[in-house]
Amino acid sequence: MQLRYVFSELGQGLRRNLSMHIAVILTLFVSLTLVGLGVLLNQQADKAAQHWGSQLQITVWLCKERDDNPACTGEVTDAQKADIDAVVGANPEVADHHFESQEEAFEKVKELLGPEKFDGPNPAATAEDMPQSVWITLKDPEEYEGITSAVVGLDGVSGIRDMRDVLKPIYGSINALQWAALATAAFLVFAALLLVGNTIRLAAFARRKEIGIMRLVGASTLYITLPFLLEAIVTAAIGVALAGGALAAFMYFGIEQRAATGLAFMPWIGRDEYLVALGAVAILGPVLTLLPTLVLTRKYLKV
Repeated sequence: MQLRYVFSELGQGLRRNLSMHIAVILTLFVSLTLVGLGVLLNQQADKAAQHWGSQLQITVWLCKERDDNPACTGEVTDAQKADIDAVVGANPEVADHHFESQEEAFEKVKELLGPEKFDGPNPAATAEDMPQSVWITLKDPEEYEGITSAVVGLDGVSGIRDMRDVLKPIYGSINALQWAALATAAFLVFAALLLVGNTIRLAAFARRKEIGIMRLVGASTLYITLPFLLEAIVTAAIGVALAGGALAAFMYFGIEQRAATGLAFMPWIGRDEYLVALGAVAILGPVLTLLPTLVLTRKYLKV
C-alpha cells in the first residue's frame, strides 16, 4: 500500500470539501461540548448529593463533646447509637441508613473548604469538632414525619437536618440544565451524522473516476476507503480538541473562578470530573464520524 498516495488523497479530499468539513467540525464541536456539559452536570449533581444528601435523605446529628444542644450531656455512647440504629432500622418510612464517623465528616469538610485550612499548629477545626451522624434514605420524600418524630427525642441525638427544601431547587436547576444540554446535543449529533453522510457522498462523487480505475486494477477495499476514514478521523480529532478546550474553559472560568469562589458552601467538580467528561467526548467524537463513514463508503463506493 502506497501511503504517499493515501495521504495525498486525504489532503485533496479535505480541500475539495473544505466547507462541508468545516460544517461537520463545528457541528461536532457544539454537540460534543453539550454532551460534555451534560456529563459534568451529572457528576456535579452526584457530588452535591454525596456531600449534602439527596432529596430522599435526612441527616440525624449525634451528640458530641461540648455540644450546643443542652440536652446533650456528652458524646453519644455506643449503647445510644445501638438504640438509634434499632429505631431507624425498624421505621417503615426508612429505605436505608448508615452512620458517618467524625473522621468521615472531617474529610468532607476538608474537601469542601480546602485541606490547607486544617493544617499547621492552629487548624480551623479537627475531627473531634465534627459530630457523628446518621444518614437516612427515605422510601418517599413526602413521608418523613414518622422517622423525625421517632428519633428527635432519643438520647444521643443532637438535632435533625432536613435539606430537602434547600436542595430541591438546586438539584432541579442542575437536572434541567443537564437534560437541556443532552437534548440539544442529541439534535446536533443527528445533524452531524447527516453532514458526514453528505460529505462522504460528495467526496465519492468527486473521486468517481479514480475509484473506478482502482477497482479495475484490483485495489483492495481498505485501500479505497482508507482516505475517507482518515478524513473522518481528522474531522473527529479537531472537533474533540475544540470541545475539550471549551470544557476546560468552562471548568476554569465557570467553576474555578466563579462558582467555587462565590458558592463555597457546595462541593464542586474538578480535574477528575473533567477528565471523565473529556473521555466521553473523545470516545463519542470518532464514533460519530467513523461509523457512518464505514457504512456509507460501502454504499457509495460499492466496494
